[in-house]
Amino acid sequence: MKNLFCRPLLCSLVTASLCLAARAESPGFVDFGQLAPPAKGCEFVEVQVRSNLLNFAAQLVEKDQPEAAKLLRNVQLVRVNVVGLNDENREAMQQRVRKIRQELEGHGWERNVNVQGKDGEDVGIYTQTRDGQSLAGVAVTVIEPKSVVLVNVVGDIRPEQISALGESLNIKPLKEIGDAVKQ
Repeated sequence: MKNLFCRPLLCSLVTASLCLAARAESPGFVDFGQLAPPAKGCEFVEVQVRSNLLNFAAQLVEKDQPEAAKLLRNVQLVRVNVVGLNDENREAMQQRVRKIRQELEGHGWERNVNVQGKDGEDVGIYTQTRDGQSLAGVAVTVIEPKSVVLVNVVGDIRPEQISALGESLNIKPLKEIGDAVKQ
């Protein structure tokens, strides 16, 4: 009877340890935490594209877009979250974004873009470099009047390749990020 309870607990602990170790090995990974959909009527988008699907996409575009295929093979994860804001979640989500930014800066990420728009837009783009030659990760945090956008790209990528990735995956925020980083 005791083994019935210990074995699942041990398996859960080992699995959790392996997941934490895998994340620790990816210096470009940002943990946004669990994001819950807001009340009805608010936007909620969650996209997670991992290396297995990215490698598959690379095979599909290899012939027509060899540069995009090369980039796709170097990316481990693309995560995009959009959470609509309302009176119930606005303050909590804004605080969460500020906390994410503090953690990024505290862990050696470099803030490359900081925009405070006249209509309440608040954009922060951060990068984690690998040997000064490529990016281990890109993190984008956007607070808009009606939504929060969080983006994390993990891999071994060059800044000028980010728009190509957004183009290949048809992810508009990545296209825009790539254009912003290029400038």
